[in-house]
Amino acid sequence: MGGQLLAWVGLVACGAMLVRLTIGERRRRVLDGWLQRTWFVLRRRFLLLYRWRTSSREAERQANEAINRARNGGAKVDGKWEGNVYTPESFRGPRKPH
Repeated sequence: MGGQLLAWVGLVACGAMLVRLTIGERRRRVLDGWLQRTWFVLRRRFLLLYRWRTSSREAERQANEAINRARNGGAKVDGKWEGNVYTPESFRGPRKPH
């Protein structure tokens, strides 16, 4: 199966190169420009999709870490809770005169 697919790909590539040789120079330039633009567009879309998936995985990982920190108490800082307001010890120090 794999060998037959490779043979077909080779046959199509050879046919495309033969067609490119038989058309005139002007049409060849137009065809080459079209192929180059198509290649750049497809490559850009593939890279955007790949980077989007990577960045979404990273964002999900960071969100899960933040959720776990919030559930487990986060950073161990001395302070006091009054209702839903947390006041760290560093806020209770003497104020510096100006």
